Amino acid sequence: MKTHEPPNDSQPNEPTRPLNFIEEIIEEHGRSGRFDRRVHTRFPPEPNGYLHIGHAKSICLNFGLAEQYGGLCNLRFDDTNPTKEEVEYVESIKEDVRWLGFDWEERLFYASDYFEQLYEWAV
Repeated sequence: MKTHEPPNDSQPNEPTRPLNFIEEIIEEHGRSGRFDRRVHTRFPPEPNGYLHIGHAKSICLNFGLAEQYGGLCNLRFDDTNPTKEEVEYVESIKEDVRWLGFDWEERLFYASDYFEQLYEWAV
């Protein structure tokens, strides 16, 4: 079983924890050079309501893995159902991500910005 190495400033007797399956994949990609050893994740909420505990877990997973491996994480709104989406939810989601301690920097995207490109690829 592979384990996560403690940071360099850890005590020598500090126990290590097993890698989860996502970390194992990232580690393998790092060893093989796949994706040029880059880690780039995304959190893609639908802005049609307030976040719940499952969203918080996804935020921590995606932003946390990017942080752990020196990568980046995008906040990309999956705004594909405009009849149920509101600016109130977009702002609430952004506030919640910040409250959990994460920042997407300049990487804020909306799926609707790519509809034309997706359509062109489809036809």
